[in-house]
Amino acid sequence: QVQLVESGGGLVQPGGSLRLSCAASGIIFSIAVMGWYRQAPGKQRELVANIMSGGRTTYADSAKGRFTLSRDNAKNTVYLQMDSLKPEDTAVYYCNLLYKSTSYWGQGTQVTVSS
Repeated sequence: QVQLVESGGGLVQPGGSLRLSCAASGIIFSIAVMGWYRQAPGKQRELVANIMSGGRTTYADSAKGRFTLSRDNAKNTVYLQMDSLKPEDTAVYYCNLLYKSTSYWGQGTQVTVSS
């Protein structure tokens, strides 16, 4: 059974940083596509960034230059480093794993950017 456990959310002031982690189990992590999505109140869930098994990353325009996605296959973990956070980054962030056309989701972690 695939499980995704997220951590690292919280409250941060504008301009601050947070690092989200997502640990996966029950799957061959090294060949899965990993990603982070977010959903703000009243809005649709949107892709923030994803990373292929070989390490190639894709970022939403809103994340480019501020967020960095990385993976550690030895630890079955993906990390989202978020810098220069803005109030509009406030959302629930969800870890996603795509494996053999099946998508799995974490429970979500709240990120709030506010002074």
